[in-house]
Amino acid sequence: MRAVIQRVKEAKVEVDQKIVGQINQGILVLFGCHKDDIDNQIDYLVDKIVNMRIFSDEDDKMNLSIKDISGDILVVSQFTLLADTKKGRRPSFINSMEPKKANEFYEKFISKLKENIKKVQTGIFGAKMQIFLINDGPVTFILDL
Repeated sequence: MRAVIQRVKEAKVEVDQKIVGQINQGILVLFGCHKDDIDNQIDYLVDKIVNMRIFSDEDDKMNLSIKDISGDILVVSQFTLLADTKKGRRPSFINSMEPKKANEFYEKFISKLKENIKKVQTGIFGAKMQIFLINDGPVTFILDL
């Protein structure tokens, strides 16, 4: 499993020029699954994301979590995160989880986030999406399991 998390001032995702998910201050999560991932990794990743101290406190130190600031989360599925780019010029997606199972993981991930965060918005699994964001910092982290 791989997640790219970006601290944002705002973000939205559009499908066919219609907004399907939109947040204010919080985290944009690009989420991808490896073919060998297992269910219990979802709990670990959710715990890591909701408790990771990436927001500034009154002293401008990264000491606050998304929970501490009552921030929002926007989750977008992105199988290309698991691309193998070591050989040649065309990425290989052999390590990406097959779509049906990946969608199940995506839905479980979202459900677990909603148990912890008040506002969780999403893109549409498998859709061609356009992502708009204002990265705050910029602050971006890659979480690999």
